[in-house]
Amino acid sequence: MCGFVVLWRVGDETLASRMIEKIAHRGPDATQVLHPGGAPIVMAHCRLSIIGPEDGAQPIYDGGDTLVVNGEIYNHADLRAILGESAFETASDSETVLHLYREGRARWVSRLDGMFAFVLATKDRIIAARDPLGIKPLYMARIRRADGSEGVAFASELKAFDGVGLSEVEVEAIAPGALFDSVDGVRPWYRTPAGTAELEPGLSERAIWSELRLVLEEAVAKWMVADVEVGSFLSGGLDSSIIAALAAKVRARRGLPPLKTFAVGTEGSPDLAAARKVAAHIGSDHHEHVFTPEDIAAALPHVIYHLESADVDLVRSAVPTHFAARLARAQVKAVLTGEGADELFAGYTYHHDYVDDPRGLADELTRSLGTMHNINLQRVDRVTMAESLEARTPFLDRDLIDFAQSIPAALKLRRTDPDAAESTGATTEKWILRKACADLLPHDLVWRKKAQFDEGSGMVDALQDALRLAGAETPVTRATERAYYEAQLRSAFETPDRILANAGAWTADRVATG
Repeated sequence: MCGFVVLWRVGDETLASRMIEKIAHRGPDATQVLHPGGAPIVMAHCRLSIIGPEDGAQPIYDGGDTLVVNGEIYNHADLRAILGESAFETASDSETVLHLYREGRARWVSRLDGMFAFVLATKDRIIAARDPLGIKPLYMARIRRADGSEGVAFASELKAFDGVGLSEVEVEAIAPGALFDSVDGVRPWYRTPAGTAELEPGLSERAIWSELRLVLEEAVAKWMVADVEVGSFLSGGLDSSIIAALAAKVRARRGLPPLKTFAVGTEGSPDLAAARKVAAHIGSDHHEHVFTPEDIAAALPHVIYHLESADVDLVRSAVPTHFAARLARAQVKAVLTGEGADELFAGYTYHHDYVDDPRGLADELTRSLGTMHNINLQRVDRVTMAESLEARTPFLDRDLIDFAQSIPAALKLRRTDPDAAESTGATTEKWILRKACADLLPHDLVWRKKAQFDEGSGMVDALQDALRLAGAETPVTRATERAYYEAQLRSAFETPDRILANAGAWTADRVATG
């Protein structure tokens, strides 16, 4: 895990150094700037050592090709075996990107399984790509210098372009599942499979949830591969509890000490109580942090700067994520999270509007998966990496996405009692996921109704006091809250409009119900 900056036909080592310093929190273990001869390229990299910590330094320079990678390639061992171990000079998973490219296959990027963003440069070509759902960030800027020259720059965060002397800059995000090639431009290399609506005749519900459980187990085991200890966030909600329970089993099978789990909330909050219960049930080494309105007020400027957004909902959920990340980083370098389950299995309250429209729900879930990079995944990446912590999202494993999208939406959101009226609240979200994992956790936790992270942790109630303490305009409304966040963001950056133009934000462009 890391951060990187790449300059192509623009700038020099001094500029690259200034830019990488802006995102050095992403990789405190090592920073390196490389300006190889023979190509108009400068690459800078800051490293958080997770796989191949002894010899995985970047940028990787070999035979005139230069590479930087952010993320993890989980099938790197299989790829090494296919490509030939003799081709590799390090134990780093990142090196597989270089050798896959050299094979010359047309769709070589599609063979990478993991969360990643990378830039690869040869003597006369540059290629940049991002993982299927955009778990890892990648920004591209087209730069025009005063002398008329033009070039391209890449960076892991928007703040890398701020306050470093770049004036004529047009910044955009490389889309999830997309590849930029200086030869032929941008193209998608991955498309999220369309969701399924109804159960096909002859298919057994039990068979589906049994297979889902196996796919889940494989995803969690895969996403725990590391040369350092991996812990788990544990809010006490269904998603993080499932991941933690499966991860605890993986560690037990491998003969490792108990899983470390991390929970945060205000004093007496539902999340802390539920997390303690889950931790006791799975036998984890549990850690928790209680935060106050004063803590929130003190953390807000830090959170907003690193989040790179003033969106109210993102900031609200980012603050407890910040406390969880800071708690976890004192113990581990990487954690598992439950992001993605709501988008795959219909976990949000508004999904109940689709209970009688499985086709509409399937389409909405597919749409929302495609927006995650700009909201929850941005929050998790920025806030955890601000603490030099790697967050992993097993629910967004490619095999799990493929299988989950094949599950009928009618099994994800369903009426527990088909004869119950809508007003009884008998609709159950993530039904098939609950059935698949019913034996992992206590019954009341498996069927616990969802609470947003900012609600279950006590964040929403404490936030009102925190904003008043921080000097926000009163009375505190959603509009004044947004204004306060934007003011904080503007004061933190020299070019705030550039940040705000690319900031993550929730949108309401949902698929209409039938």
